[in-house]
Amino acid sequence: MADELADRMIDLEVKLAYQDRLIRELDAVVRELGLRLDATERELKELKQGVAPPAVGPADEPPPHY
Repeated sequence: MADELADRMIDLEVKLAYQDRLIRELDAVVRELGLRLDATERELKELKQGVAPPAVGPADEPPPHY
């Protein structure tokens, strides 16, 4: 009975160690993706600021190719 309990404890400790490692790895991935998202949002904001809105003429004026 004591051997079974010891085996179960070892199995639980091994599973916990794997879960701890997985959580650390996932945390690193989430942090990296957050940094990339922040950089992408900054770049998009800069691009939006650099693009002028299209010039719109009066609605009753014919297009320039006429």
